[in-house]
Amino acid sequence: MCGRFAMDAHTDELVREFVADGGKPEDWWRSWRGSYSIAPTDDAVIVRDRGEGRILELVRWDWQKPANRPKGAPIVNARIEKLATGFWAPAFTAARCVVPMSGYFEWTGEKGDKTPHFLHGDGILAAAGLTWSMDVHGERVRCMVIVTRGARDAGGEVHDRMPAFLTPDALDQWLGPVKLDRGGRENMLAILDESSAAVASTITQFVVDRKANNSRTVDPADPSVIAPVA
Repeated sequence: MCGRFAMDAHTDELVREFVADGGKPEDWWRSWRGSYSIAPTDDAVIVRDRGEGRILELVRWDWQKPANRPKGAPIVNARIEKLATGFWAPAFTAARCVVPMSGYFEWTGEKGDKTPHFLHGDGILAAAGLTWSMDVHGERVRCMVIVTRGARDAGGEVHDRMPAFLTPDALDQWLGPVKLDRGGRENMLAILDESSAAVASTITQFVVDRKANNSRTVDPADPSVIAPVA
């Protein structure tokens, strides 16, 4: 599961990491300074390729529910087991993206006494994501979700789900601007499963300050949010 993550890199670092030709500066780049706490419905940076090369976009972390689904918490994750058919199939087929992150948060303990953990790798992680343009409060908004899988290693110690991360080779295939047929979807799932299992083995975790527990009061510009505590 992934209900909060950090992406503290500035846009120039993200361009160097994910956009080979240097990218085209956008207005939002001037204000993005990274965030140590990105929560559902917040804006986050994604990478995608619409057939003209990779671009960075600032999009909403949210996915609008169908009219026949009960209201409640926003949809922010898509399970890898359900990508190929049904609800997620159109976006998986034609609208894949990457969600860069420094790491993500998970919690242990009882309700009201939760201990926050920060899980991370060595450098910027590339989480598989899906993106779509949809109506949010009467406006057309670009949104995204993060693909999750069963956790391995450090992730499994804290929570049974984790983001599905991409190796560099898998990232190139995931971002390919092609529509997947049935065979293509099956092949992409196999690539994602293998890639995310490999990256999962590199994930480590430590406990952070409990101020991370409240997404409404935590300062997303405070680097100590992701600092280990004794």
